[in-house]
Amino acid sequence: MAHVAPYGTWSSPISLDLLTETAVGLSYPLATRQAVYFVEQRPFEGGRSAVVRQAGDGLPADVFGPGFNARTTVHEYGGLAYAVAGDTVFFTNYADQRLYRVRPGGEPEPLTGEPLRARSVRYAAPVVSPDGRFLFCVRERHPDPDIASGVVNDVVVLRTDGTGGVHALAEGHDFYAHVTVSPDGRRLAWTSWDHPSMPWDSTELWEAELDDEARVVSARLVAGGEHLSVTQPKYSPDGVLHFVADPDGWWNLHVDEGGETRVLVPMEAELGAADWVFGTSSYAILGDGSIVATWSERGIGRLGVLRPGECAFEDLQSAYTTFAQLRASDDGSSVLALAGAASEASAVVRIRAEALSRVGLPLVERLRASREATVDAAYLSAPQAIEFPTEGGLTAHALYYPPRSPDFEAPRGELPPLLVQVHGGPTSSASSVLNYGIQFWTSRGFAVVDVNYGGSTGYGREYRERLRGRWGVVDVDDCVNVARFLAESRRADPARLVIRGGSAGGWTTLCALTFRDAFASGTSYFGVADAAALARETHKFESRYMDSMIGPWPDDEERYEKRSPIFHGERLDTPMILFQGLEDKVVPPAQAEVMVAALDKKEVPHAYVAFEGEQHGFRRAENLRRTAEAELYFYGRVLGFVPAGELTPVDIAHEERLGTTPAG
Repeated sequence: MAHVAPYGTWSSPISLDLLTETAVGLSYPLATRQAVYFVEQRPFEGGRSAVVRQAGDGLPADVFGPGFNARTTVHEYGGLAYAVAGDTVFFTNYADQRLYRVRPGGEPEPLTGEPLRARSVRYAAPVVSPDGRFLFCVRERHPDPDIASGVVNDVVVLRTDGTGGVHALAEGHDFYAHVTVSPDGRRLAWTSWDHPSMPWDSTELWEAELDDEARVVSARLVAGGEHLSVTQPKYSPDGVLHFVADPDGWWNLHVDEGGETRVLVPMEAELGAADWVFGTSSYAILGDGSIVATWSERGIGRLGVLRPGECAFEDLQSAYTTFAQLRASDDGSSVLALAGAASEASAVVRIRAEALSRVGLPLVERLRASREATVDAAYLSAPQAIEFPTEGGLTAHALYYPPRSPDFEAPRGELPPLLVQVHGGPTSSASSVLNYGIQFWTSRGFAVVDVNYGGSTGYGREYRERLRGRWGVVDVDDCVNVARFLAESRRADPARLVIRGGSAGGWTTLCALTFRDAFASGTSYFGVADAAALARETHKFESRYMDSMIGPWPDDEERYEKRSPIFHGERLDTPMILFQGLEDKVVPPAQAEVMVAALDKKEVPHAYVAFEGEQHGFRRAENLRRTAEAELYFYGRVLGFVPAGELTPVDIAHEERLGTTPAG
């Protein structure tokens, strides 16, 4: 029989330790004829990214020891940092950003020279030529560490044996991504774009003919241009160039044949994704020419196969509902991917070609789960896709998670506190994959709503562009309106609405807490507080992002100041907690510290927790655990309940002004 207890006071099997215990981040799976490879990001090893090899039915084994870390910082956010040819792995090492080669049984050997300054020359998204002789990748050079405008990006080639140096193949554009080589090794394709565009705004797809030494003979523009986003070029086994583009407002799959491009399957759905990191991949081409793809329809993930000669994707049914990072094995016999579901943690999976056509074969084979520890499904809250009214007669989207526990029920008539969760980006989206970071709250009696506010991906270009010139307005409107919508429908307590977010989500959080009165509390994880500082001081990749989100800097300085919470400390009166990495180069600690000073001046109850060694996004297990613990403790004090279990308190400035009487 369930115990009656106030929301927020419920005990839960999703403990602080479970948030990081035995859990790894998984990314970038690929397969050769000999083995499957993937990256494990390990919080219990200080956030180190290890390349793992699993051959046949054998146990997975690290490709290199703990002294190396496969992580690139090109564009600061990084992404794909390794490639495999045969049994040899090539990777970018985080400590120095040099490229390394590691052969079976050996130690990593540097392929690129040591730069004059640490990390001043960086490499990302390597790809090996079919004959194994050459390595192509994106390079980023930092002549001056303090001047973003001095950073130079290009596409380069080097020999896999380490001889002959590094040679530029494409240069002159501000950014490059998605380097891919044809099956015969004679053609190379890539995407590029220039300030002030971001890759989801306006990009170009280029293709070059290569000579025997992998040097460019000639290059041509395949597709793209103003107000057209092109991404994910790939060659089919017979050498046809495929790519994703949005000329009709939706990222759909296209081909280039004889210099003519056409859409393969027109859909009001998004087969692409925002290229915040290197290595996004929504489709894979098998040896017989079949294309396995994942796409988003109104925010809901789908998986399908397009067979040769067909004109529509056939839906593929699986226990997994969300797929990402699809890549064909090098022999074309299978597709590797990341997959997850509302009750299934993210896993590396394989889809064999024969399973697409033979009845009775399981479609998806799980190879490696991000965590082996499981929680009874009775404690897991299933996401509910909701559409709610917002400003201008429009609607917006979100995933709502009600509180859930088989052990507890709330007193009659009590409504749950609501956490409004704001994703980063802001050109990103909320995922329905099992997230213990959300279930941590719902199993304790919180409702959570993960908001795909206007500007999020997954709903077409028109929805994505709602934020143009209106960042800090549309996103805040949508977060306030979803909270009110859930409160009015009695799915949340209107007096206990909380907002939380990181990075760009932290900006929305701070704006909502500064300029609106809808929330009782909030949490900023390394949130942007001064958009002008972001425009002036941030890294090259985002240094012109604000042109489209707010306006050109410094011409629109007045608008920047009007939107930025950092300039409106006099309006602060809502308790909040702020978390910050002290090595953050994207949103420097100074932004959080100015907000803290303003809160202190107004004597608003607040807490500030900073972490040595953390950057933009926390990676260390002990810090991930501490943030969840501190946030729960803070909400208990602000909202007036006593959380279950032993929690290490967090120092709350001006705590005497809370005036709450804990319940439970």
